Amino acid sequence: MRASRLLSLLLLLQTRGRMTAAELAGELEVSIRTIYRDVEALSSSGVPVYADRGPAGGYQLLDGYRTRLNGLTTEEASSLFLAGLPGPAAELGLGEVAANAELKMLAALPPEPRFHAARMRERFHLDVPGWYRDADAVPFLGEVSEAVWDQRPLRMTYRRWGPRDVERLAHPYGLVLKGGSWYMVAAADGGAPRTYKVARIITAELQDGRFERPGDFDLAAYWQRYAADFRLRLHTGEALVRMAPDAEGMLRHTLGAETVDTALAAAGPPDERGWVVLRLPTESVKHACWQLLRLGGDVEVLGPPELREHMIAAVARLSELYGTRQE
Repeated sequence: MRASRLLSLLLLLQTRGRMTAAELAGELEVSIRTIYRDVEALSSSGVPVYADRGPAGGYQLLDGYRTRLNGLTTEEASSLFLAGLPGPAAELGLGEVAANAELKMLAALPPEPRFHAARMRERFHLDVPGWYRDADAVPFLGEVSEAVWDQRPLRMTYRRWGPRDVERLAHPYGLVLKGGSWYMVAAADGGAPRTYKVARIITAELQDGRFERPGDFDLAAYWQRYAADFRLRLHTGEALVRMAPDAEGMLRHTLGAETVDTALAAAGPPDERGWVVLRLPTESVKHACWQLLRLGGDVEVLGPPELREHMIAAVARLSELYGTRQE
């Protein structure tokens, strides 16, 4: 355990430069006293780490010192190759670069981790888009990624859900790949950061100059907040339904496991036939009707009245289509 922590401390100093004992303690989730002991242990083992005193001080490695990439465990090396996404890398124009990096990393590994990493690559494959849908066409992903990387303004025409396209001068802060779709997080026309689906960009032109990316902007934290807010905005209604005992699997497939698990946790006991009453979040009456019709007679809508009326009308239309055999 301590050996792993010492390696982590060494790599932190190597990649980030000078760090205070408090910063190292926060990163490694240990006490400052433990950092003092670990730094002393590194120094005693011949690692050229030294401390600068004063308010702006901290620990750092002697200039030019680099450790070799031989501290990776077999599992860590394998996980690096499992995390590689050749499809998205190719979309960003980095397919050849990623492949070369893989080869160089394999060459740098000792024999046993190299064998396991190569086997991981051969036996596991990551396919990002979900079933029943293709990945989005993103003809301007190259321009967007260049704008993100070089901090260059991007003038774009964006197709909104509304009736008209809009022109935006965007300062792209980052790119996110979610479920096979690329999203750009950008501040447009001097406003706060917003999320744009890259597939909806219909023209894009890189502009001269550079913009200042906020130093405190955290892409992962922004996306986490955005995703949570999106789920809240998406489900603004509620449906009261009765579910047959054998319909849980299909309901999970239709609405998602998290939604169904939450509803089941709040549900009462089943009736004598095994049916359970659930409260399910809905996006809209029309969308809920379409989703719940997929379960046929295994789900009965109890409310709200508007949704139940939509279900009755939909069943009546189906009866007209299929109730009389065509000769």
